[in-house]
Amino acid sequence: MSSQSPQVTLREITVDTVDEVLALRVAPGQEGCVATNAKSIAQAHYYPEIAWFRAVYAGETLVGFVMISDKPEEHEYFLWRLMIAEPFQGLGYGRRTMELVIDHVRTRPGATCLLTSVVPGQEAPRRFYEHLGFVDTGEVDDGEPVLRYDL
Repeated sequence: MSSQSPQVTLREITVDTVDEVLALRVAPGQEGCVATNAKSIAQAHYYPEIAWFRAVYAGETLVGFVMISDKPEEHEYFLWRLMIAEPFQGLGYGRRTMELVIDHVRTRPGATCLLTSVVPGQEAPRRFYEHLGFVDTGEVDDGEPVLRYDL
């Protein structure tokens, strides 16, 4: 991102912002890469003990959503969801979001890595994570290759 790009922040989703978060959409053809924000928020409410989720803002503009599975008692941290809405893709917001998530995970008890998985056959997300430094673990979770980022 250039020095002119707005600052990316991760903010709690509130009753005042949830409808905007639910309205965000990925680009056509990417729907199979990530669950909807509605599904993600619903899952987060069913797993409140492990779900850490935030809206992604560039300045004051809502651009995306991120959620991790946070299990400090097991020292396990997993990027559950990352979505940047179509109009905001390719502007560095996804990369900056991941930097902020990685910084957050580094503060968690016993954190040594951040894991994620990617939908098979969807090369763009995989390449995105690999460019950030994630590597294939050789493991598969629910049919998806697992990638690891060492902290």
